[in-house]
Amino acid sequence: MPVSSKRRLVADALRDAIGTGQYGPGERLPGEHELAERFSVSRGTVRAALADLADDEYIATHGGIGSVVTFDGAALDPRAGWARSIAGSGAEVRAVTLRIERVVDPELASVVGADPELVAVDRVRSVVDGPAVSYERSLVPRVGRLDRAVEDGLVDGSLSATIAAAGLVPARAEQWIDVRPLDESEALVLGRDAGTPFLHSRRVSRSAGGAFVEAVDSLLDPDRFRIHMRFGQPSAAPKTRQDTTR
Repeated sequence: MPVSSKRRLVADALRDAIGTGQYGPGERLPGEHELAERFSVSRGTVRAALADLADDEYIATHGGIGSVVTFDGAALDPRAGWARSIAGSGAEVRAVTLRIERVVDPELASVVGADPELVAVDRVRSVVDGPAVSYERSLVPRVGRLDRAVEDGLVDGSLSATIAAAGLVPARAEQWIDVRPLDESEALVLGRDAGTPFLHSRRVSRSAGGAFVEAVDSLLDPDRFRIHMRFGQPSAAPKTRQDTTR
């Protein structure tokens, strides 16, 4: 097997392990020697694979600059889904699915290079015994378990779990964040006044091979969420990131 193929094999296996929670936020990956033995490759190949993961911001191995989203001061990793990330902050949050339906969106399809036939999943999250804190509208491919979610619902009530069940692993993403006022329909869902300013996040994620995985438009309560810029030199030892620029 060519060296580049071995490098990709190691990177994809570790990326999948991180994405599925085998290595949690802040947990160190095995050392280069152990990984080299596990995958029967050289340590140079392991280092190259780790560099790929660092470039995709799955691990932190060198200095850099990044923006992260926090909830009540805890850094979030939306690759695992907002619900799981918020739960890790210690807050008790419940999610309500507002709709799961098949839609056609030629405009998004032309932007992300996907089939225009998609599945729309809208959810609102609230602090237990408190107000709504986020409103998320996702569009995902009509493949496998995602397509069947229209009739069968989400796996364990989780869109992230349903995406995984469809065989998709988000490996990289682009995210745009701004602030805008709620329109009347959004304000009704969130239980706020129209015109209330909310953080607005737009994120498009793709697989390691570049296939479209999810486009999600999120409105986040600025009283609970923050955007935090991070500078400096993380530890040189590979570790899974607790945050994301997605």
